[in-house]
Amino acid sequence: MAESSSLPELPHNINDDVLELNKDLERIVEDVENISVQLTWMAYDLVALRTSPELGAAMDRLEEACHRCFAVVCGDQQQEPEMDMCPDSTATTPDHM
Repeated sequence: MAESSSLPELPHNINDDVLELNKDLERIVEDVENISVQLTWMAYDLVALRTSPELGAAMDRLEEACHRCFAVVCGDQQQEPEMDMCPDSTATTPDHM
């Protein structure tokens, strides 16, 4: 017990340091999770394209057709449409059909 005075003193703001460390760790974990998701999608795309090379061209044509449809529905045929500019874009998405 006499040697307890030889222990280094903890800073008074240790709670703030711990909270900041927790926030940093949470941010890092979230960043790593996002990278993991991106890598998973990249691997999936690679396998899909190697399995069927025509899939890439078909996806490009589908994306162009989708943009043209949104342009017609939103009434702006001169420039590439934005999904959120269309007044009722939720009704035209494939998830809601």
